[in-house]
Amino acid sequence: MKFGRFGREDGALILTTKSGGLVIRLLKRTAEFAVKEQAPGPPAAQLARLNLPKKTKVAVDQIHREREHATAIHRAFQHDLYRLRLETARTYVKSVKTSLNPVSTSAAEPLRLSARVHGIGPLFKMTVDVQNTSSSKSMTNLVLVFKYDVTLYSFSRPLIKVPFLVPALTYSFETLIHCHSDVGVADSVRVFVAKEESSVPMISALINMPVSESVVVV
Repeated sequence: MKFGRFGREDGALILTTKSGGLVIRLLKRTAEFAVKEQAPGPPAAQLARLNLPKKTKVAVDQIHREREHATAIHRAFQHDLYRLRLETARTYVKSVKTSLNPVSTSAAEPLRLSARVHGIGPLFKMTVDVQNTSSSKSMTNLVLVFKYDVTLYSFSRPLIKVPFLVPALTYSFETLIHCHSDVGVADSVRVFVAKEESSVPMISALINMPVSESVVVV
């Protein structure tokens, strides 16, 4: 083991091992070994006073108003919070009853639905993914149905028959959509999954269509 100058470095530690290896460790030139005296306690920056802005008249009036009407403000907050919870529960129940949820909540119909749109228009391609989320139950006799504005869009496959759904696999289905508007108007399209013999959908998804780009003729 030897410590000293090695090449252009003043602080180098060189070791040779029993197997004939060579180990070199260099000391940083910016290293400092002086002991810094630091008083115990919080750092000095913590004791510095913050430059807080002065309170405006509006802020002072707001503080006085909250102090004088604290009970009424709290009651109004609680009332709005209860209304929000009630509306959320109602919306959830409505989505479950009308099958507006893209993920089925029923154990008898374990399905998941998602869709995406490709293209800039006026011709789009929509890809719909249907997955059987059950671990052992297969599903058959299903169809994909699209609800849209017939004056704005036309589908190459407005109804798609879904084959035998194996559990845990995702099946993709494609359809072409032609937009008849060239004035920057777009609408939403709803996708339903239903049984062939039933008029009530099992699940559905709402897709917001992008605005179609105008066709430029050169």
